[in-house]
Amino acid sequence: MAYINIPEGLPGIRGLMAFRPETAKHLNELAEVLLRDDHTLSRGERELIATYVSYLNDCFFCQNAHGAIAQHYLQCDIKTLDKLKEDFESKDISEKLKALLSIAASVQQSGKEVTPRQIERARSAGATDKEIHDTVLIAAFFCLCNRYVDGLGTSAPTDRNYYVNRGKMRAEEGYRQFDLYR
Repeated sequence: MAYINIPEGLPGIRGLMAFRPETAKHLNELAEVLLRDDHTLSRGERELIATYVSYLNDCFFCQNAHGAIAQHYLQCDIKTLDKLKEDFESKDISEKLKALLSIAASVQQSGKEVTPRQIERARSAGATDKEIHDTVLIAAFFCLCNRYVDGLGTSAPTDRNYYVNRGKMRAEEGYRQFDLYR
């Protein structure tokens, strides 16, 4: 049960957005720009960064909600995504994405944990300044969202298929003006 009175049946951030739609508007706009606008990183890669940070923060709702969207874009299953979260360095993803996930992990700890060596690794792997910038901002934004969701004690369905079943819909609809009650 959430620590504040939010609408029933809206787990995670959805209930909080229904509680304060005036703040939800801005959070959704930022999510739309960071995760869906035209970019040299794919939508799946950006959702994976969000998922990974949420995993590191142990935010069950966000890591599974965004993990399901990442699964949709990357055309993979839960087990594959779980293995990526547990040890992305040994997986078959680009060196650029590995470098960006490493930066995101440092941001999750503290912005000051990002090192020049990590930035150089990302640049050497082909990352642009925009990709590095957006990786840091996605990581910071998801730290905020994870703390928002967990700090107010929102509910999160424990059946991970709940998220998988919603992933495609969220990927198609985006974040700007989605129906909280679906």
